[in-house]
Amino acid sequence: MPHDECPPSVEKTWFVYLVRAASGALYCGISDDPVRRFATHQRGKGARFFYSSPAVALVYVEACRTRSDALRQERLIKKLKKSAKEMLAASTDVPACR
Repeated sequence: MPHDECPPSVEKTWFVYLVRAASGALYCGISDDPVRRFATHQRGKGARFFYSSPAVALVYVEACRTRSDALRQERLIKKLKKSAKEMLAASTDVPACR
């Protein structure tokens, strides 16, 4: 392929996710592959949060169009009260970032 014919760039989907720790606490993060990231958390890697209380369940995943959108949504979720985060964890709908 001549170098003036570049393939169209494909944006990667990013996700905001909540993981429940053995202590019952919820951890919020972003990843382009939340299932892989959860497996990393289960091994006690990737976040100090899980050093003292292992990750036990991936309880919420929200798709976002860009990494910036995912970071923005993560900040919003982290500001929520625990009760609101629990409502997200209990929801069956999987929303998308706007």
